[in-house]
Amino acid sequence: MDRRTSRSLVAAATIATLVLWVRASDAEAESVPIGLQVQLLAKVASYDRNLPARANGRVRVAVVTKPGNAESERASAQLVAKLRETTLIGGLPHDDVVVKFTTVAALAASCASEHFSVVYFAPGFQDDLAALRAAFNGVNVLTVASVASYVPAGVVLGFDTVSAKPKLLFHVTQARSQNIAMSTEVVRLMTVFE
Repeated sequence: MDRRTSRSLVAAATIATLVLWVRASDAEAESVPIGLQVQLLAKVASYDRNLPARANGRVRVAVVTKPGNAESERASAQLVAKLRETTLIGGLPHDDVVVKFTTVAALAASCASEHFSVVYFAPGFQDDLAALRAAFNGVNVLTVASVASYVPAGVVLGFDTVSAKPKLLFHVTQARSQNIAMSTEVVRLMTVFE
């Protein structure tokens, strides 16, 4: 093999490795910009008939971040900033709190003790989704995903882009388990998972 061929093979291998690395690091990136996600959440939450009772006059939003995960910390900071620019969620005033994830059990306990109405997951939770789904069964809270792939795994609401337009994702079975009662008029506009 001559030097030119050898260099070409090394260059091709390096490029292939970089492409795979970029795709892997992007695996949990949000497909809909954070600002638009928050706008959609603020509107869609008003279609949850159980939100007023759950919120008791003020929506408490937990933005859950995975400590040590740069993407999660970046997204959670953006989520809180955009939430604070939003006056109402589901037609109600709101408070926003960053919750640093430690364990699934601690998060579920925090949701109950802090009376969160909405739990918004930043990226970084792919490996925890099965346990989170089980922990939130029977918990009266709207879980929201910043990453579209979390919804088929059991987070109730999420956002994706289809043909360059935002699309709402909804896990109907988990919604029932978490006492979320979205009106049928908005569910018809969503991609539904069971």
